[in-house]
Amino acid sequence: MNAFGRKTASHSTLSCHRREQPGEGPPTEFGACHAGAVGVDLDDGTVPRPVYFDASSGGGGQAVSQWTVYDGRPRQGPRAAALRAVCSCGWNGPEQRLDWEEIGDQDFQTAGTGAADICMRDWDKHTVEVERSAVPLPEAVTVLLAQLEVEVEELAKSSPLAAIRAARRLEVLAAQTAYWPARDARRDADPGQAAAALGLDEAGARAVLARFGRWSPYS
Repeated sequence: MNAFGRKTASHSTLSCHRREQPGEGPPTEFGACHAGAVGVDLDDGTVPRPVYFDASSGGGGQAVSQWTVYDGRPRQGPRAAALRAVCSCGWNGPEQRLDWEEIGDQDFQTAGTGAADICMRDWDKHTVEVERSAVPLPEAVTVLLAQLEVEVEELAKSSPLAAIRAARRLEVLAAQTAYWPARDARRDADPGQAAAALGLDEAGARAVLARFGRWSPYS
């Protein structure tokens, strides 16, 4: 699990589906607009700052906000009182309180895994609600997209290059078929309506429409 730059919570990103890609969680339909994480709360209800670790070579350091560093030990972060699922859209899940008497001297990453797993499931439920709130797709389209995903993943097992070509064809198809719908949506829907229909925030929806409609998102 990898941290992403969120100002209001210390966290580790949630990635719960298919084989994870090095350095990041797997991409989703909702992208950075709904990036999930395990957040940390302290006893006073505040969110701790990222913990800065000096590089052993003396060439700088790294700020870390992964929940596992908040165990209160020397050179670590302050002790977490609870974990919770958080999302880049501003949604927060319920607290999962930590029993430090039970944790004792155990490694926090091991002892806190149960609470972190609950947070991951909470965030999954949140994304299900986001998906339900988006404009529905016809069942025939949903079935075709699911079948395409399965076929390309199976193809990748026998011929990775063929799978890449198939994915490239899908990119071209998306660019071709979404051009006029993006322009029509820009004309007919206001930013809030577009964002709600796509399950994104307004900036995310504006960027998607601009990419498919081939105009500058800043225009």
